[in-house]
Amino acid sequence: MPTRSGRLEKRIRLAVPLQISSVLGPAATERTTTENVCSLGIRILSQRARDLNEQLMISSLMGELRALACVVYCQRLPDGRFGVGLRFQGRPINWLKSSSGGTSA
Repeated sequence: MPTRSGRLEKRIRLAVPLQISSVLGPAATERTTTENVCSLGIRILSQRARDLNEQLMISSLMGELRALACVVYCQRLPDGRFGVGLRFQGRPINWLKSSSGGTSA
């Protein structure tokens, strides 16, 4: 049986303001925004590199979204920031509902 590679779901370009914090160091938070989203994960822009498999708590600045996510990649961008891919731990996120003030799922 062939193995599957690539995304399981198509991403949507959507800028959602977020606050992220490491589960191991929750006091150090960063405000950022999404570049694209799907129900299984997001790509964010970060001011610092993130470790592979690092667990982050994601909280929307608008609405009530709060989710645990795991870093699946981190790439340095030409402007010095980092593009970080995150996979949600737990249930999928309904971005249209979450970014307009609703709750996740």
